[in-house]
Parts: sequence; structure tokens; C-alpha cells
Amino acid sequence: MNMLDLIPWLAAVLLAVTSTGVLLSRDWRWNLVMMAGQYFSMFWLVMVHWPLTLSSTRLVTGWMAIAVLGATLTDMKEDIETETSWPGGRLFRAIAIWIVLITVTQATPVVSNWLSGAGQPVIWGGLALVGIGLLHLGITARPLRISLGLLTVISGFEILYASIENSILVAGLLSLITLGLALSGSYLLIQAGREITK
Repeated sequence: MNMLDLIPWLAAVLLAVTSTGVLLSRDWRWNLVMMAGQYFSMFWLVMVHWPLTLSSTRLVTGWMAIAVLGATLTDMKEDIETETSWPGGRLFRAIAIWIVLITVTQATPVVSNWLSGAGQPVIWGGLALVGIGLLHLGITARPLRISLGLLTVISGFEILYASIENSILVAGLLSLITLGLALSGSYLLIQAGREITK
């Protein structure tokens, strides 16, 4: 295996590490740093099938979405993202992540039969993001966590879809969805902050 074959696997593993970090971390600053790393890894996996100019739009759009959420959270006076209830424990989340990653590893060969030209690192990374994002959505009701979970799920979908279609229009529509999710999350964070201050 040469170095060029190793890069997609490194990007896929980094996707799993960063999405796990987002789920386990309780500090919004670290969550946004991990999401930025997730979009950087996503850029490398999308670049397997898309040219540099198209795949760089995924990186720029993702970082813009993170900047929108970060600007909103920086302006808030109250910390509304504290989670203390079960199943918020890190041990529960770590076990659930392992279950998702084992399931993704078992499902990757089956999905690679359907998407024969995608490549196993791309499929594994995309499925890992979708699985961990859905897990994220299933165990939280906080606006920031929901926004990050939705962004993670859509990122996994984008990685898988990039192996099928490389249209500029599709890239633009996916960018609009990502920015729309970030703006919606920002709005929900502002509304939640107003509820706390009342």
C-alpha cells in the first residue's frame, strides 16, 4: 500500500476521531474545533472523487457553518450547553460509539458492493459520520448538539454522495443545506438563550 492509498484511510480515521470528540466533549469550543477537523477530513475524502476546486467548497462551507455557530455562542452571556442527565455520561456515549463503529465496519463491504467505485475508506468514513451523527441526535435535546448532529449526518451523506455525483449544482445545493442548518442552529441557540434570561 503506497502513501496515496493511505491518505483516504487516515482521513476516515480522523473523521471517526473528530466526530467521537464532538460527542464526548462538553465544551462548545472543543466541539467547534473538532467539527473544523471533521470538515478538513471530509475535504480529503471528497477529493478522492471530486476535483480540488469542488471539494474545497465543502471545506469552506463547513468552516463557515462553524464560524456562524461560534459567533453566536461567543455573543451569548449564559452557558446553555451544560448536560448532566443520563444518557449524557461519557461512558455510555463511548460504548454507543464503539457499537456504531463496529456496525459500520461490518456494513462497509456490503455497501461497497452497491457503490463499487466509491472505495472502502470513503464508504467507511461516510457511514461512520452518518451513524455517529444519528447517535448524537438520539441522545440530546440541546440546540447546539442538535445542530452539530445534523451537520455530522449531512457531512456523511455528502461523502457518500460525492462518489456518485460530481455536479457543480449538487455541490452548491449541499453547501446551501449546510449553511441553512448552521443558521437554523444559530437561531435556535439565540431563542434558547432568551428563554434562560427570562
